[in-house]
Amino acid sequence: MTAPVRSGWRSGWSRLAEAVFAEVPAEEVDGLWQFLPLRVGKRELGTAILARRDGDRRRIYTARYVLTIRGKERGAFESHLEEVGSGPAETLDQMLLDVRRRLDEDDAPVPVEVVAWVAAAADGQPHA
Repeated sequence: MTAPVRSGWRSGWSRLAEAVFAEVPAEEVDGLWQFLPLRVGKRELGTAILARRDGDRRRIYTARYVLTIRGKERGAFESHLEEVGSGPAETLDQMLLDVRRRLDEDDAPVPVEVVAWVAAAADGQPHA
């Protein structure tokens, strides 16, 4: 699911994983879903949803990146992490559906093993 590493720069997913885990402890993340990245002009846009344990509740975040894939700015990267909701753990499915609606995404996100993101953040390589 993640893009391959191209010579000279890392994938958007591995860079996003590194940025996310700089702010959120990896051991607290117990769910992760990625939407297919979009290519818009010279840029690749990626969005993921994370579920973070907080006692018997879950905090929901969206993580986004913009990676310039062509042109003079090739390799430029921006990311953004935002908490978008929280609720009891048993309402996680509904919270994910609500986030998807707010993002106005038609496609369903694909579940990804958290360990794959942890590995990508640690070594800078994408893991599917």
